[in-house]
Amino acid sequence: MPKAKTLYVCQSCGASSPKWIGRCPSCGEWNTYIEELEITGSARKSSKAVSNLLERPRKLSEIETGKNERFSTGNSEFDRVLGGGLVPGSIVLLGGEPGIGKSTLALQMALTVENRLVLYISGEESLEQIKLRSLRLHVKNESCLFLSETSLDNILAQIDRVVPGLLIIDSIQTVSAEWIESSAGSVSQIRECTAAIMKTAKERALPVILIGHINKEGSIAGPKVLEHVVDTVLQFEGDRNYMYRILRASKNRFGSTHEMGIFEMQQDGLREVSNPSELLINPEHQGLSGTSVAAAIEGIRPFLIEVQALVSSAAYGNPQRSATGFDLRRLNMLLAVLEKRAGFKLITKDVFLNIAGGIKVSDPAIDLAVICSVLSSNFDKTIDPGMCLAGEVGLTGEVRPISRVEQRIAEAEKLGFRRILVPSANKGLSIKNQKIEMIRIKNVSDALKVLFGHS
Repeated sequence: MPKAKTLYVCQSCGASSPKWIGRCPSCGEWNTYIEELEITGSARKSSKAVSNLLERPRKLSEIETGKNERFSTGNSEFDRVLGGGLVPGSIVLLGGEPGIGKSTLALQMALTVENRLVLYISGEESLEQIKLRSLRLHVKNESCLFLSETSLDNILAQIDRVVPGLLIIDSIQTVSAEWIESSAGSVSQIRECTAAIMKTAKERALPVILIGHINKEGSIAGPKVLEHVVDTVLQFEGDRNYMYRILRASKNRFGSTHEMGIFEMQQDGLREVSNPSELLINPEHQGLSGTSVAAAIEGIRPFLIEVQALVSSAAYGNPQRSATGFDLRRLNMLLAVLEKRAGFKLITKDVFLNIAGGIKVSDPAIDLAVICSVLSSNFDKTIDPGMCLAGEVGLTGEVRPISRVEQRIAEAEKLGFRRILVPSANKGLSIKNQKIEMIRIKNVSDALKVLFGHS
């Protein structure tokens, strides 16, 4: 006999309790416990996996991998973040803020995949709305099938009938199973539906892309166990006031998590940005104080970014520190290094920092560009427009060595920069036939002497 059991489940971490709790003891979040009705017994038999007792353990030499070779999605930036393409049987979770372009990216990818039957299931849009979106993208693919469905049983039945080569579900929060009494989007529904889809994907070697909503804290909605179950977690981010979108991997079982894909939102969809350096640098800003160009690395891709700083007198006594696209705590550390090691007193001044283009950069090699931009605004002196900067600044004021310095130098030379500041600790640079001048520096004082004539 099936039995109904009432539980209160945390919508943030998935912890359960027999009674309502104001604060979750597992994750510490407030007011996240929602009442759910759990059915136990024969009513849940459809959700249980049937054990195959005939399956035996095998040696590595007995396991074939030919059918699990990667295949391209037709989108080079998406393939770059995945590590070279989709792996059959893998589950990819794509998250992002509402309106950032997740559905547009998924639809473009569904229409550009070649030699595979794609099944696109939408639980948020009708087929007519998807048709209108595809007309705006100006892309056609007759091997792509669309279905508006939210029932898990119907989705699994369609997979058996169609036998697709790629499955896209938009979004996982809209899918619900009939044997679970809670509403769609709850912890129980997301967990059970994802487990059932994953079981089908592994058995059929079917790659699946799940689109997930994010909560107000910026993490993917639903229990954290969802991110542990899937193979790859992608974050689609960017300021909606800017035209650029960044695709990052926070988890990737089949590739690196340091890769970054850049897209430009246009009227006819998302355009891949193969050379972001030319778009992130504004030549009109050259000749103005407070700006510098840094050579950054994301994954294996080098690109140049414009670092902007503004230093002004504090109007209300308490100086402000603000950073956009850069870690505020690291900015405070660099300002402390300037005061302690270089003797510049900025404690009574407001400091504002911005990474142009609306992107977020975590590469420590842009520390030198941040410091030089701040001092350029403080002195109201411009930095040579033909100068590029690359170096990590330590607490003692030294400029520490950085990785992939040859690629950074080559990218700066390609864009026409004449000089570049690099750490002297990077030994053995093998740059042949270079036209750019390398200036090696040991500490912040050396950089200030080269740029501003200060010792």
